Amino acid sequence: MSWFDKIKRGLLLTHDEVLLKVKKSFAAAKESDVRTGLEEALLAADLGPELVEECLKKAGGCKTWEEAREILEEELLAVFRRFPPAPEPAAFPHVVLLVGVNGSGKTTFAAKYANHLRQSGFQPLLVAADTFRAAAIEQLQVWGRRAGLPVHARAQGADPAAVVFDAAQRVKGEPKGVLVVDTAGRLHTKVNLMKEMEKMGRVLAREIPGAPHETYLVLDATTGQNGFQQARAFLEAVPVNGLVLTKLDGTAKGGIVVRIAREAGLPVRFVGVGEGLEDIAPFDPEAFVKALFE
Repeated sequence: MSWFDKIKRGLLLTHDEVLLKVKKSFAAAKESDVRTGLEEALLAADLGPELVEECLKKAGGCKTWEEAREILEEELLAVFRRFPPAPEPAAFPHVVLLVGVNGSGKTTFAAKYANHLRQSGFQPLLVAADTFRAAAIEQLQVWGRRAGLPVHARAQGADPAAVVFDAAQRVKGEPKGVLVVDTAGRLHTKVNLMKEMEKMGRVLAREIPGAPHETYLVLDATTGQNGFQQARAFLEAVPVNGLVLTKLDGTAKGGIVVRIAREAGLPVRFVGVGEGLEDIAPFDPEAFVKALFE
C-alpha cells in the first residue's frame, strides 16, 4: 500500500467530516452558508481558529468547492513549506531520542520507526530507556521479537543513563548503526524525570559526537489540542527538532497535524496511521493535504 493510500485511509474520519459539511454549504448556493459551512468544517477538523480565519479570508467567497479546495490546499501547504525536509542519517552511529507525555505511543512508534530504518538500509538498535513504567521494557521486547529487531535493555528500575551508555558502546563500529531510544513518558513538571533526560543527553553526547542527532516529540493525535497544550511547556524544556503524530486513524480531527506544526514551529516527521508494523512513513505534506480534501 502506498503512503498516499495509508494516509488517506488514516484520514478517512477527518475527510468525511470535512467534505460532508463543505458540500452541504456549497449546495445551499448562498455565500453566507458557504462561509459558515467552511468555517464549521475546518474548525471541526481542528485546524485552529487563527488558521481557519486566514483560510476564510481567501476561500470564503468562492462559488465552487473545487475553487475553495485549491486555495485551502495552498494555505495548508504553506505551513509545511516553512520547514526543511527531514535529513537522512549521515554520521554514524546516529541517535534518535523519542520523548513525550505518558500514553502518546512512544514505545510502539519506536518499534515501527526502527523497522522503517531497517527497510531503508540502516542497522537500528532499539533502546529500552523507559525503565520507569511497568512493562515498558517487555512491551518493547515483544515488538522487537515481532519485527526481528534487536533490543538493548536492563531490568526495570535501572538508571536510564546507564542503559543508553551501554547501548552506545554496543552500536559503535556499526557502519550504519542507529540508536532508537524509547524514554519514559513525562511532563515538564516532573523535575526528577526531566533531569534524568538531561543526563541521558549528556551521556549520549559524550559517547557519540553530536548525539542525540534527532529528538522527536511523540504526540497522540486523538487527544487533539489538549495533548498539545500538555506538551507545549515540555517543548520549552527539551530541545526537540521534530514531531511525530500517532493514532491519526483514530480521530476525525486530522487537521491537528497542521495546527501543531504551525503553533509549535516544528516539522512533522512521521505520522502513525494504523496498528501494523509498517503503518508509519516519513511525513509527506502534499499527500497529506491531498488526502484531507480529495
